[in-house]
Amino acid sequence: MAEPMSLPAVVVVTGTSTGVGKTVATAALTVMVRRRGVRVAVVKPAQTGVLPGEPGDIDEVCRLVGDDAEVTYREFVRLPDPIAPSAAARRIGVTLDPIALRAKDIRALAGDHDVVIVEGAGGLLVELDSRGGTLADLAVALRYQGTSVGAVIVAAPGLGTLNHTALTAQALQQRGIPVLGVLVGTWPQPPDTPDLAMQENLADLPRAAGAPLLGILPDGAGCLTSNSFAAAAHEWLSIS
Repeated sequence: MAEPMSLPAVVVVTGTSTGVGKTVATAALTVMVRRRGVRVAVVKPAQTGVLPGEPGDIDEVCRLVGDDAEVTYREFVRLPDPIAPSAAARRIGVTLDPIALRAKDIRALAGDHDVVIVEGAGGLLVELDSRGGTLADLAVALRYQGTSVGAVIVAAPGLGTLNHTALTAQALQQRGIPVLGVLVGTWPQPPDTPDLAMQENLADLPRAAGAPLLGILPDGAGCLTSNSFAAAAHEWLSIS
């Protein structure tokens, strides 16, 4: 049996774009990390497009992971408009806290947990605060504060994903943030079938990311019950 994948204190989950399966990927990673018997915190720095009282991404992760007292969930800010956090905040006259402060909050969580998984909003360079700070900046701030950090890229399966993945990986590498691996989200399920580009992308994505392919998430996985999701997660991911 392969050795479990070594993880830093903080894992940032970023997508090559929006709608590529980051939330389901975050839930699957949480399930797999919890199998090690460690304490996990899941963080959403900025949630947009959701009104108070409505379920957001953190709620969806919690639902898929199931009842687990060893998992902590945090959503730092919620904004109603389904656009980038900085723009959504501007529209309602809210000033978002700087990324550096959010990094301190996450570092504090890392002090009480073995792994903190941070789900971004959209792609890596989407602005998460009112000063233009991004998920990439958050990762850099954490590293500067002395917290180990790495990134998992969630990629769409189809045409164009190699370019988007390579650009995301390069942006991380230029900032000194290790890319732990790439996950394929929303893989077609019957009666749909993967096209030629999708099939070939599975071979090419590791090279584009400069990191291993960690797994393939089936389209519709987010509709499963927590028991079914947990039972299948080990078949989708290879982080053990």
